[in-house]
Amino acid sequence: MERSSMASSSTLSWIVFFLLLGLGRCKTVKRDVKALNEIKASLGWRVVYAWVGDDPCGDGNLSPWSGVTCSQQGDYRVVTELEVYAVSIVGPFPIAVTNLLDLKRLDLHNNKLTGPIPPQIGRLKHLKILNLRWNKLQDVIPPEIGELKKLTHLYLSFNHFKGEIPVELANLPELRYLYLHENRLTGKIPPELGNLKNLRHLDVSSNHLMGTLADFIRNGDGFPSLRNLYLNDNQLSGELPDQISNLTDLEILYLSYNKLSGQITPKLIEVPRLTCLYLDHNAFTGKIPNGLYKHPFLKEMYVEGNQFKSGTKQKGPHKILDLSDTEFLF
Repeated sequence: MERSSMASSSTLSWIVFFLLLGLGRCKTVKRDVKALNEIKASLGWRVVYAWVGDDPCGDGNLSPWSGVTCSQQGDYRVVTELEVYAVSIVGPFPIAVTNLLDLKRLDLHNNKLTGPIPPQIGRLKHLKILNLRWNKLQDVIPPEIGELKKLTHLYLSFNHFKGEIPVELANLPELRYLYLHENRLTGKIPPELGNLKNLRHLDVSSNHLMGTLADFIRNGDGFPSLRNLYLNDNQLSGELPDQISNLTDLEILYLSYNKLSGQITPKLIEVPRLTCLYLDHNAFTGKIPNGLYKHPFLKEMYVEGNQFKSGTKQKGPHKILDLSDTEFLF
């Protein structure tokens, strides 16, 4: 029995050895080698000082390039992840990236990329995570992103994008996290985003968006998985609609610093998991429904900067600044 176990262990070791040997001799597909070397030539010394050799997946004694992850596909290796962030890359989006057709993750965040995202981004059909936040990217968000059917995470925040949110983003069936905040986006929020059955987090705050909440929170089964909705610091108007109660998974609703008005609908009480509610700095009137103060999950409710009836109180551990005491702050 003991000899049999030792023989099995020895056989397994030889199998692993030959697999690793085969992987080491496996060549990287020429398309990816060419694309990464084009990127290497355009990025500058801050990145490429660690990119030694011609093969981004490593060759012989050379390790794979820093930030490059490769996988074996048949008799070849392909690049599946490219993570080059916080290294002060300057210049336009490296278009050669769109030739890495097996990419699953592309992370170029916290650099100094400028110009538009090229429409060729739609070629990356296997992409699951696209992270371009904290750059200086401009122009409109290309509708071709809507062709990335496997995308689960889209980070485009803290850039200079303008124009409207492309309705094509509603064509991403796997999308869970959509971050578009801190840009210069205009127009209305597309109601078609409600068709995203897996969307958990939507942040479009700090833009120049207009329209009403009723425009995009429809009756029925829109946004069935949405947990966090950040709409603050825009130019949204109108009332808080009754259909807000359809967002049964909602936990955070951030509406601060808009132009919302009217009374707070009692339907808000029917959002069962609501934890944080930010109503401050709008033009709401009337009273806060008593049920919100008794809501079992609601921990924080900001109400300052509105036209509520006197005596309206906040809920939670925060403090409203009393303007009559501001003289003591100077």
